[in-house]
Amino acid sequence: MEDVCEGKDFSFPSQEETILSYWHKIDAFKVQLERTKNLPEYIFYDGPPFATGLPHYGHILAGTIKDIVTRYQSMTGHHVTRRFGWDCHGLPVENEIDRKLGIKRRDEILEMGIDKYNEECRSIVTRYVEEWEKIVTRTGRWIDFKNDYKTMDLKFMESVWWVFSQLHQKGLIYKGFKVMPYSTGCKTPLSNFEAGENYKLVPDPEIMVAFPIVGDPDNAAFVAWTTTPWTLPSNLALCVNANFVYIKVRNKHSGKIYVVAESRLSELPTEKPKSNAANGPSGDSKKSKTKGSSGEKTKDSAADAFEVLDKFSGASLVGKKYEPLFNYFSEFSDTAFRVVSDNYVTDDSGTGIVHCAPAFGEDDYRVCIGNQIINKGENLIVAVDDDGCFTGKITDFSGRYVKDGDKDIIEAVKAKGRLVKLGTFTHSYPFCWRSDTPLIYRAVPSWFVRVEQLKEQLLENNKQTYWVPDYVKDKRFHNWLENARDWAISRSRFWGTPIPVWISEDGEEVVVMDSVETLERLSGAKIFDLHRHNIDHITIPSSRGPEFGVLRRIDDVFDCWFESGSMPYAYIHYPFENVELFEKNFPGHFVAEGLDQTRGWFYTLMVLSTALFGKPAFRNLICNGLVLAEDGKKMSKRLKNYPSPMEVINDYGADALRLYLINSPVVRAETLRFKKEGVYGVVKDVFLPWYNAYRFLVQNAKRLEIENSAPFVPMDLSSLQRSSNSNVLDQWINSATHSLVHFVRKEMDGYRLYTVVPYLLKFLDDLTNIYVRFNRKRLKGRTGKEDCCTALSTLYSVLLTSCKVMAPFTPFFTEVLYQNMRKVCDGAEESIHFCSFPQEEGKRGDRIEESVARMMKIIDLARNIRERHNKPLKAPLREMVVVHPDEEFLGDIAGKLKEYVLEELNIRSLVTCKDPLKYASLRAEPDFSILGKRLGKSMGEVAMKVKAMSQEDILAFQEAGEVTVVSKSGTHCLKLTDIKVIREFKRPDGMKDGEIDAAGDGDVLVILDLRADGSLFEAGAAREIVNRVQKLRKKAGLEPTDMVEVYFESLDEDKSVIQQVLNSQEFYIKDAIGSPLISSNMMPVHTVVLCEENFEGISNMSFKISLARPALFFESKAILALYAGNVKLAQGLQTYLLSRDRSSLKSEFEAGDGKIKVDCIENQPPVEVTKGEHVFLSVGDYYLKVKGGC
Repeated sequence: MEDVCEGKDFSFPSQEETILSYWHKIDAFKVQLERTKNLPEYIFYDGPPFATGLPHYGHILAGTIKDIVTRYQSMTGHHVTRRFGWDCHGLPVENEIDRKLGIKRRDEILEMGIDKYNEECRSIVTRYVEEWEKIVTRTGRWIDFKNDYKTMDLKFMESVWWVFSQLHQKGLIYKGFKVMPYSTGCKTPLSNFEAGENYKLVPDPEIMVAFPIVGDPDNAAFVAWTTTPWTLPSNLALCVNANFVYIKVRNKHSGKIYVVAESRLSELPTEKPKSNAANGPSGDSKKSKTKGSSGEKTKDSAADAFEVLDKFSGASLVGKKYEPLFNYFSEFSDTAFRVVSDNYVTDDSGTGIVHCAPAFGEDDYRVCIGNQIINKGENLIVAVDDDGCFTGKITDFSGRYVKDGDKDIIEAVKAKGRLVKLGTFTHSYPFCWRSDTPLIYRAVPSWFVRVEQLKEQLLENNKQTYWVPDYVKDKRFHNWLENARDWAISRSRFWGTPIPVWISEDGEEVVVMDSVETLERLSGAKIFDLHRHNIDHITIPSSRGPEFGVLRRIDDVFDCWFESGSMPYAYIHYPFENVELFEKNFPGHFVAEGLDQTRGWFYTLMVLSTALFGKPAFRNLICNGLVLAEDGKKMSKRLKNYPSPMEVINDYGADALRLYLINSPVVRAETLRFKKEGVYGVVKDVFLPWYNAYRFLVQNAKRLEIENSAPFVPMDLSSLQRSSNSNVLDQWINSATHSLVHFVRKEMDGYRLYTVVPYLLKFLDDLTNIYVRFNRKRLKGRTGKEDCCTALSTLYSVLLTSCKVMAPFTPFFTEVLYQNMRKVCDGAEESIHFCSFPQEEGKRGDRIEESVARMMKIIDLARNIRERHNKPLKAPLREMVVVHPDEEFLGDIAGKLKEYVLEELNIRSLVTCKDPLKYASLRAEPDFSILGKRLGKSMGEVAMKVKAMSQEDILAFQEAGEVTVVSKSGTHCLKLTDIKVIREFKRPDGMKDGEIDAAGDGDVLVILDLRADGSLFEAGAAREIVNRVQKLRKKAGLEPTDMVEVYFESLDEDKSVIQQVLNSQEFYIKDAIGSPLISSNMMPVHTVVLCEENFEGISNMSFKISLARPALFFESKAILALYAGNVKLAQGLQTYLLSRDRSSLKSEFEAGDGKIKVDCIENQPPVEVTKGEHVFLSVGDYYLKVKGGC
C-alpha cells in the first residue's frame, strides 16, 4: 500500500475528481452492467425531470436515494439498468417560448404556425442536458445518459398512444368537461400553475340572493352568497353542509323569512326597510362597503332583528326544491333547482349556503355530477363563449362580457325582489400572466379516464406496495385514492403527445390509433414524427364510404402527467419491443421521488398500471420530503438563501453531501433545513475518523514492511479467525463488523436508508476509539511481529468490509480506500463497485459486544470521577471497584478486558463486586411523567408507598420486573419503566470525602480510590515523560513510521529522583515510545538531531528531550582490531559506513546473516564487518545490548 497524507491534508473533493477520472478510464459503470447482465433483473423507474432548469437539492436528494438503492442491488446480485429520462413536453417549455417570443394570445401561435412553435419548443428541451449530466455525475450517481429516454421521442410517444388505446378499448375513456382557470384574453384554459402567476388585490361585488323554497308553509327563502354574480344565470343547485345547523328566521321589520346557517345569522342585513319599499327590504337595503366576507353587524344585533322560527340539520334540507332565479335552464327543472350537500361548504364566510353553477366552478361541477343534477359527458351547457361573453342561451345578457355583466345581473336580481344584500369584497384574484385580464373558472371539453370506476382496485393495489415511510402510503396516498376523481388527461395545447383520436365530421365515427403502423395503414401516410405539426393534417377515409368524408384528428394533446405515468411501458417501447423483459419484471421493483408526487407521478403510475394490468406499477417506494433553505423558507435563486450544490461539493465533496442528506428527516418525508455547516459536520464526524483509522493501518503496515524488509500481506480469513480468537478485541471488532453487515443488509432490504448513518457513526467511533486506541501497542508491533500482523490483518479486514458495506452510500471515499488496500490483496476487483456486498460470515458474539459496551460505560464513569476531582489520566490511581449483578460480565472485566481498563484509566488494581448493597443504598422513586396520567388521584398514595420500599423490596422488584401496590382506589401493578431505582454511594467507614468517590449508570457502579500514594509517583512521572516525547514527535511533524532515537538529559541538580523514575519505569517508557530512552551522553557526534526541547517543572523535574535520526554506533576497539590497531584505516571504514544508506546497509547485513565484506575502500585491505560486534545500526541497539549484558 502507498503512504497516505494526514487527514488535514486530505482533500475530499480533489480525491473524488481523481476517482471520477478512474471510473471514466475503466468505463466502470458500463463494466458493472456487463458483468451483471446474466443476473436477475432489478427494475428501477427513474421519474423524468424537466431539463429546462438546472438540478437543485431536491433532484440531488432523490438522485442520491436512487443511486444508493441501485448500487446496493447491483452488489447483492442483480442487473440494474439505470437510464436517465427527460420530461420534454408541457407547460414549462411552452411558457419559456412564449416569453422568448413575446406571445400573449393563443391565436398568435396559430398565426405563427404550430410547426414553427413546436420546433422552437424542441430546440430548448435539451438546453441543460450537458449541465445535468455534469452535476449528476459529480454527485457520484451512476446512470446512463447516452441511452436516455425522452418523452418527445417517437418510440416513447407511440407507447403512450398504445396505453390510451388500451384504456379506450376497456371503456375507461370518455369525453366530458373539466372546470379550469380560463383566460378570456388569450382564449385558452390555463394550468393551476399558470393561474397562480399573477394575483392582484381587486374589489368584487358580493351579494346575497333569496331562493324561495317550493311548498314552504312560511314562504321562506334560502339565502346564498356569491362574489361572482355573472354565474347566477347558470345556477342549477344550492349546496349546504349536512353537518351544520340551519335556522329559519323572520325579519322583525319586514316579515321576510330566510333560511341560513345558524353560525352565519349575523351576516344578514338588519336595517329597517324604507317606507316606500316597492320590492321589499331586500330591494332597497343599503349598500354596505365591506372588506372580506364578514359583515359589520354583531350577533346580538342580528338576534334582535330576527325571530328564530325553526332549527334543523343541513341533512334535512337535502332534496328541497326552490324557485330558479332565471328561466334559462328550465329544461333541467326535473333534476335541478334543489338542495344538495357537500363538505366544501364552510361556515367562515357567506351564509352557509352556496349557489352552484356547474359550468363555472370545480366543486360546483363535482357536486352537481355527484347528485345527478347533470350527467358526465358532453351535455353540459357552457353559457359563456371563448371570449368570456354570454351566449345566446342567456337571452337577456347575450354578447355581454361576464365581468361587465355583473352590474346588469345585480339589477335584474334586484328587480325580481330577490336581492337580500349588496356589498363589495376586496380580495386577491388571479389574472392571466399573458394578457393581464381577470381569469374565470370555466368548463372546457376534456378527455377523461374513469378513475372513480377503478377506486376499489386502486386501494387494493396500494396495499400490495411497500412505502418508506409507511404513513405516506397508509394516510396521504390512501386518502388521495379514496377521494380519487376522474382524471382529465387532455390539454388544449401544442407541444405534447397528440391524443390519437380521429373523428368524422358528423361525430359518428371514432378511430383510436394504437400505433404508428395503424395510422400509416389507415391513412397511407409515412410517419416520421408524432407531434401535432407532423400529423394534424393526416386524414383517414371514412369506413362508411366516400360520401361520409374523412376523419380528422382532434386538436388536444396529452397532459404530460399521462406521459410520465406511461413511463414503465414507454421507456422500453412496450409492447412493440422488450415484451419478455417487461412481462417478467412488472411491477417494477423500486421508485423514489418527493412527497409532492403522491398526487403526481406516484398517482398516475398507479392509475395507469391498475387500468392496464390490474396491478400496481411498483413494489417498493421511498418518499422524501422537501429541502428548505436554512431559514425555513423555500430555496430561492432570487433571495440567494442557499449555497449552490456545486459550491458545497467543491468545498466538502459529494460523499459528505450525500450522507448529510441521507442522515436527515428528509428521507422520512419530513422537511430539512439545509445547512452548509451540517455537511462539514459529516466530514468532521464521519470521514476524518474513518480516514484516520485507515491511515493508521497504512502507516503501521509500512512500518512493518520497513522492519521486516518485506511487503505487508494481510492474513487470509480462515487463518485470521484462528489467530483472532486469542485476542478479545479482535473477537469484538470482528463481531461488531458482522453486526454492521447484518444491520445494513436488514435496513437496506427494508429501504430504510436513514438508519444506516447513525449506526455507521457508532461503528467508526468504536473502531477508532476502542479497537485502534486500545490496540496501539499491538498495531505498532510492540507485542511481537506475529501479534502485530494479526492485529493489522484484523484492522485491514474490518476496514475493507466496512468500505464494501458503505460503497453504495459513499462511492468515492470507499473507492479511494479500496484502491490502495487492494494492492496487497491478490485477485482483488478493479473497483469496489464490482465487489459483492459482504455476507454475514461467522458468528456474531452478542455477549462480547455487550461486555465491551459495558466496559466503555465503566471507563466513562471513571473518567467522570477523575474530572470531578481534577485527577488527570496521567496521574495513576490505586484501585477501582466495579459493582454489577451480572457475574459473566464481572468475569470479563476481571479477566480478558482487565488490562484494557487498567491501562486506559491508569489504575493499578481492579476489584469486582456482585453485591449492589455493599457500596450503595437503593432508593425507589415513581416516574411521575408516566404514572401521573395513569393513576390520577391515586398518584400521591402510590408515590408514598413506592418511596417507602425497602432495599430488599427494591431488589425483589428488579428481579421480578414488577411490583403490586395496593391503595384505597385499588391494586396497581407497576413495571420497571414506572419506577426509577436510584443508587446512592455509601462511603466506607474510615474514609473521608475526597478520598473515594463513585459514579453509576443503571445497574453498574464504579468506585475510585482517590487517595495520594507516594508509590505511584514514579509511574505518573513516567507518563509525563512519555507524553512530552509524543508531543515533541508531533511538533517535529513525524509520522508513526518515522524511526527516531530519543535522548534524555536531566537538568536537575539532584539527578537521583529522575534516575530512579527512569530505572523503575524503563520497560513502560520503552513500550510506550517504541524505543529505549537513551542518555544524551551516548549521542554520537555524527548524530542528526531533528528536534529538541527543555521541559521545566514536570512532576517537579526538569529535563531535555532530543529526537534524532537513528545513527550508527561503532565499537572502536573492535574496528581497530580489524586493522591491527591502524587508526587511519579504522577511521576510513567508519567514514565509509557513515556514507552508506542505513536501510541498504541493514538489508546487506540481513542478507549476509549479520556480516558484510567491505573491499571497496581505496588503499585499504578488505575486511569482514559483523553487526553487533564492530557496528550497531542504531545507538538504541548498542544500548539494549549493553543493558542486556549487565
